[in-house]
Amino acid sequence: MTQQQTTAVQATAAKAGTQVASQQKPIDILKSMLSADSVKQQFNNALGKHANKFIASVIDLYNTDSGLRQCQPKQVICEALKAAVLNLPINKSMGFAYVIAYNNSKKDEHGNWMKVMEPTFQIGYKGYIQLALRTGQYRTINADVVYEGELRTVNKLTGEISFDGEKKSDKIIGYFCYIELLNGFSKTLYMTVEQMAKHAKRFSKSIANKRDVTAETLMVLASMPLNVDSKEVGWTGNFHGMALKTVIRNLLSKYGYLSVEMQTAIDNDIEGDSETQREGNKADFANKQVIDAEDASYVELNSNGASPAKAEQEPSEDDTPY
Repeated sequence: MTQQQTTAVQATAAKAGTQVASQQKPIDILKSMLSADSVKQQFNNALGKHANKFIASVIDLYNTDSGLRQCQPKQVICEALKAAVLNLPINKSMGFAYVIAYNNSKKDEHGNWMKVMEPTFQIGYKGYIQLALRTGQYRTINADVVYEGELRTVNKLTGEISFDGEKKSDKIIGYFCYIELLNGFSKTLYMTVEQMAKHAKRFSKSIANKRDVTAETLMVLASMPLNVDSKEVGWTGNFHGMALKTVIRNLLSKYGYLSVEMQTAIDNDIEGDSETQREGNKADFANKQVIDAEDASYVELNSNGASPAKAEQEPSEDDTPY
């Protein structure tokens, strides 16, 4: 072998060695990032003396979840930090919060669509209850399934719903959440299984584009035995748990007392963070009466509150109040 050939081989070997050294395992990259002072400081700011324990749970979750191992470690840390800020554990068995990998469609730099695994922070129904309790403003928070025969009356005017009927079977027909504040205000939200299945299909990022998952197939899942504390996540893995979370979140977000912490939770939660979800909530729960100010008429009043003879006039640009 000539000197030139020897030099070329050595250069090739050195390059290969550099490549091997740079090809760290994702778990090692995650650990390295978590050990950085700037990252540790963020977890310390959020959790204080419990930061190290939470960081250990992030490593354990990443190491045991094959989906998350396909995600960028930096993104996983960012999503885990959202849970840390809310002081919610991400241990799946506890059911307070999760970091879930989704196979999302993204465009590359050339404009071509491709599938990319991305982590997403998501709150469980227990997490919403925990955040509500921390406010100290709730006397009662309760959410549960409704069996066939239990729903007795619904007062459309007051919103009061009675579930004191006699249970006829183990068939689940819907889900409810009830809250009562310390000031005496109370409210109940009830959604049927069909309403919940359609809601999931319309708004859930994980199943919205799956043709094999329809509202009908989701309703079949509602007939499965109740196990809201299942370690499975998502609508297809734990329909009952997701349904309870939905009624809790929707009721709290509209009628509940929301601390800054709870507002942050709702904003960060994947199931309630999209523009589509917010628009859907408006359509499903908001007052649908629309007032067109352009066509409105008004009445001028005298200083004593009486109306002049020609009181009703069409507003013009000049007399439109600012």
